[in-house]
Amino acid sequence: MPTNRQILLDNRPQGEATADNFKLVSSETPALQEGQVLVRHHFLSLDPYMRGRMNDSKSYAACQPLGEVMIGGTVGEVVESRHPKFQPGDKVVGMGGWQEWSVVDASQPGALRKVDTTHVPLSYYLGAVGMPGVTAWYGLVKIIAPQAGDTVVVSAATGAVGSAFAALAKARGCRVVGIAGGPEKCQYAVQELGYDACVDYRQHKDAYSLAKALKDVCPKGIDGYFENVGGMVMDAVMLRMNAFGRIALCGMIAGYDGQPLPMTNPSLILISRLKLEGFIVSEHMEVWPEALAELGGLVAQGKLRPRETIAQGIESAPEAFLGLLKGRNLGKQLVKLI
Repeated sequence: MPTNRQILLDNRPQGEATADNFKLVSSETPALQEGQVLVRHHFLSLDPYMRGRMNDSKSYAACQPLGEVMIGGTVGEVVESRHPKFQPGDKVVGMGGWQEWSVVDASQPGALRKVDTTHVPLSYYLGAVGMPGVTAWYGLVKIIAPQAGDTVVVSAATGAVGSAFAALAKARGCRVVGIAGGPEKCQYAVQELGYDACVDYRQHKDAYSLAKALKDVCPKGIDGYFENVGGMVMDAVMLRMNAFGRIALCGMIAGYDGQPLPMTNPSLILISRLKLEGFIVSEHMEVWPEALAELGGLVAQGKLRPRETIAQGIESAPEAFLGLLKGRNLGKQLVKLI
């Protein structure tokens, strides 16, 4: 059996996460038991939610245990199988974690899913046609529920979720505005992802300045907002929300270092009669088939062309992850493992 390189969470961050929180180890891959499958990972997904799991604090999911392989989505190929539904050569997606190989109990519902790479590249199943894409779909379709002609806004506009959100919202006839960090990302959002406009939040020192820029590109106000960031960005959008606007609260990356994120004007929720709903996409597995079918169709039609930032080798995962938290990636952040 192959030697497996793994990255463990060695200690918990005190404030900002650092590379010293992680540890690279090697272990022998165990022999398969009945019902198990050996998967060689091709790509590892890096996602902002992982930062919250590193903290030992109350959250929607259990924290990442110390001394264990970091949690993470993976795509790869079945190398050996002792389960009748999986054969060597099958391309699969699962939660293999920050490691090169995984032994999966394929009898557990949802532990491993076969995917078709005829029209969709394997890596896309970790982004546009995976958890981030379904996240965008759920927030847009089930919470924002836009009508044609509505103005919708998304923060972290050029990331994996934002890229899918833009394509899904344009398909529904919306005016789509992004918020991103830096001129390169804003140019990419408009020229390649199909946004009608994109605002660079780094050009604004406070929420009121950012809200003025949003007013310029959203002259009819904002009907729906998909929140990935929180903090000043959310405060600015709240100032421009129309009456009876809807906010899908997906992430609060501005607060992942553990500090509270105060809301400057919570009274706007009442004044504008806003609907604000937080959600975790893994709690809505019933929508995944419908969402994945639409997302796969958009990719096949060329209407969703997500970009990927790819780090090479398992040893690069910690620094790539820290870069993701600082917005250094463009599109989906992946680690290529073969």
